[in-house]
Amino acid sequence: MLRILFRRFIEVVIFVLVITFISFLFVRLAPGDPVLSILQVDEVSITSEQVRELREELGFNDRLFVQYGHWFIDFIQLDFGHSYLTNQPVMEMIMSGLPATLELAVGALLVMLCIAIPLGSLAALYRGSWIDQISRAVSLVGAAIPSFWLGLLLIDLFAVRWGAFPTMGRDGFRSLILPSVTLGLAITSVYVRLLRSSLIDSLSHDFITAARSRGISEMRIFFVHAFRYSLPPVITVFGVSLGSLIGGVVVIEVIFAYPGIGKLVVDSIRSRDYPVIQGYLLVMAIIVFIVNSVVDLSYRYLNPELRLKERKHGKWS
Repeated sequence: MLRILFRRFIEVVIFVLVITFISFLFVRLAPGDPVLSILQVDEVSITSEQVRELREELGFNDRLFVQYGHWFIDFIQLDFGHSYLTNQPVMEMIMSGLPATLELAVGALLVMLCIAIPLGSLAALYRGSWIDQISRAVSLVGAAIPSFWLGLLLIDLFAVRWGAFPTMGRDGFRSLILPSVTLGLAITSVYVRLLRSSLIDSLSHDFITAARSRGISEMRIFFVHAFRYSLPPVITVFGVSLGSLIGGVVVIEVIFAYPGIGKLVVDSIRSRDYPVIQGYLLVMAIIVFIVNSVVDLSYRYLNPELRLKERKHGKWS
C-alpha cells in the first residue's frame, strides 16, 4: 500500500510540473498580443510607449522561463492571477462557472447511461434481432452527426418551433435538458457498441456456463456476473474519452449560451486573456487526472483477475 501511495505521489508531482509548463508554453506561444486587447486598440488610439509600458508591467519582456517561474510560484500558492480584462481573480471566475459545466456534464452522462445501458444490454441479449439493428443504427447515426449540428437542430425543433424549452441561458431544469440531450446523444454511440460487444464476450466465458449448470437464474447471471465483468472496458474507455467530453461541453456551452467555464474560456481565447486560459487548462487537467485515478481504482475493484495478479506480483517481488 505504501508503495502504491508513493508511486501516486510521484505521478502527481510529475503531472503538475508537466501540465503547468505545457499549458504555460502553449498559451504564451499562441498568436496574438494580449496587450493590444487590454488597451482596446480597435477603439482607443494608443501609442507605442503605452504598449511598451504595459508589456513591462505584465512581465512580457522577461524570458519565458522567468515568466513561467513567477507564474509557477503563484500557482503553488493557489494564486492563478487576475484576468487582464476584468481584473477579477481567475480562480473566482472559474469557480463561478464550474457548477454550470459540471451540471451539463453530469446531465449528458445521465442521458448516455439511460440510452446506452438498456440498448447495449438488449442488443447483446438478442443478437441479430430488430433491437440489435436499432442499436447499430443509433451508433451509426450518433457517430456521424456532429454535436453542434445536433444542438442547432434541437434548438430549431423544440425551442423555436414548439417553444417547449428555452434556447439559451441557465434558468432552472428546463434550460439544462436540451444541452444535456445534445451532448449525451453525441457520446452515446460509442458506449452502446462497446457495451454490446463486451457483454457478448462476457456471456461466452466458462464461468457463465458454470453458473447456468448450477441452476442460477438468467437474470442473476446477467446482472451479477456478466454485466459486472463487462464493465472494465467501458470504464476504461470513459476515462480515455473524458477529454472529448470536456471538449464537447465547451462547444455545447457556446451554442446554448450556457454560462459555464467552457464559454468563459472561449471568450478568453478571443481576448487573449492568458491567466484565464491557463487556469482553465489546469483545472480541466486536474479534473481529468482525478477521474482517471478513480477509473483506475474502480477497474481494480471490478476486475478480480487484476487484483490477483497484483497480489502474486507483490508476493514474489
